[in-house]
Amino acid sequence: MNPAILVPLVVLLPLLGAAVTLVLGRHRRAQMAVSASVLAAVAVISAVLLATVDASGAGVVVQVGGWEPPFGISLVVDRLAAIMLLISAIVLLGVLVYAVSQGVADRHRETPVSIFHPAYLILSAGVFNAFIAGDLFNLYVGFEILLSASYVLLTLGGTGERIRAGVTYILVSLVSSLFFLSAIALIYGATGTANIAQLSVRIAELPDSVQLILHLLLLLAFGIKAAVFPLSFWLPDSYPTAPAPVTAVFAGLLTKVGVYAIIRTETVIFQESDVSTLLLVIGGLTMLVGILGALTQADIKRLLSFTLVSHIGYMIFGIGLATELGLAATIYYVVHHITVQTALFLTTGLIERFGGSTSINRLAGLLKASPLLAILFFIPALNLGGIPPFSGFLGKLGLFIAGAEGAPESVGGPAWLTWTVIAAGAATSLITLYALTRFWNMAFWRDRDEVEGYDSPLLNSVLEWEGSGDTAVATRTTPVPMVVVTTALVAITVLLTVFAGPLFDLAGRTAADLVDPSVYIGLVFPGGVR
Repeated sequence: MNPAILVPLVVLLPLLGAAVTLVLGRHRRAQMAVSASVLAAVAVISAVLLATVDASGAGVVVQVGGWEPPFGISLVVDRLAAIMLLISAIVLLGVLVYAVSQGVADRHRETPVSIFHPAYLILSAGVFNAFIAGDLFNLYVGFEILLSASYVLLTLGGTGERIRAGVTYILVSLVSSLFFLSAIALIYGATGTANIAQLSVRIAELPDSVQLILHLLLLLAFGIKAAVFPLSFWLPDSYPTAPAPVTAVFAGLLTKVGVYAIIRTETVIFQESDVSTLLLVIGGLTMLVGILGALTQADIKRLLSFTLVSHIGYMIFGIGLATELGLAATIYYVVHHITVQTALFLTTGLIERFGGSTSINRLAGLLKASPLLAILFFIPALNLGGIPPFSGFLGKLGLFIAGAEGAPESVGGPAWLTWTVIAAGAATSLITLYALTRFWNMAFWRDRDEVEGYDSPLLNSVLEWEGSGDTAVATRTTPVPMVVVTTALVAITVLLTVFAGPLFDLAGRTAADLVDPSVYIGLVFPGGVR
């Protein structure tokens, strides 16, 4: 079978699924079946595409409508796109099952089914479209699909807090889209194309000052999407207000779309315009400012939102190094962070159900009530904090080695700057570990008698019935699929450690393609750039 047939399906299937689930608005089980089937199919397609492009060493390109590039729309799946498609599909499917289970348990107060499923599938289509877009305007379309769907998901339930957060989110996203669209217009006016492969050649023909302006304008747009400092102010106020599964998928995936766009921009389009020093500075500041913000938080959702911002800095640091090893470590770290951050937010949803709160000052006794929940939080917390031998440690170590190897030759910026960012990364890792273990100690290890005015009906019931063998209250209130999905994601984070060798090899092959833009150009234009 020709793999090119599969490429458009990763976008078409979610869009068709969204239409079907909208029609089936009064049939909840049918909606659930359609959504799960669509995302499972995309996960299988993504796995096939990854295996195909990795084995052949060449990507897959589809010219929509049969129009030759650059006149038509190019859909491109190389190793990087295939990796992002697969991990995104797995996470989206897992979070869907979690959300459906939570919705059934709560009688759909948080996630109205008729709205949730179409919006969720449209969000998925936007994510997948962004990863396979072969031109800037199609990438912009992917971002706009994300924007429209994410606003609906962010404001589910219609509470005042969520509406306010949604307004902030939509305003910031519109500003980002305005910068992006302006950059596309200027780039097209200067080069006559928006095709990413062709831009790799034509951008280099422009004066250095023009290249720099266009480069910075795109980075500004993508930096807002990725939530890098100082453009990250909106994220900690927006994400924590949404339902737990929505926050999980936002934290795990949406910022990574911006990171992906930065990787594609830096490695293909702007080879001649070097902003590595700027990226190193931004990466270091994002790490430190984000994690210092986390230290001041008393709510675990906000704490995790700040750690999300800080760890985006590691990815920007890897991109700024502009080396093959740096990009390989960045790709591995992106996959690690998607799974770990999603697992932590899903676990937080379980904590909220058991403890009745996400505030550090209101939680206690969870270890005694649910040892499994304690483990589900503890493992990804250690992972995010970079404790050996977890994938967080391996990813950070790869980034630090890449920086240390490049620093003597001043690759990616002055040597002192590279070492400074490495030090910032090490400090950020330690502070992350401190912040998360502090929460674990207070929420899980501390006895509930130490909390003045403690009240959690579910936890009280579990502890009162301890030893009787009857746990009906806990089972009824926290559906098994929610726990199973969270456990599965935590297991995936562990597998990233177990199979770190093959995964780093795959990331290395992907990075080798990225550092040579002729690979991407030859993929889209087999006969040469027109």
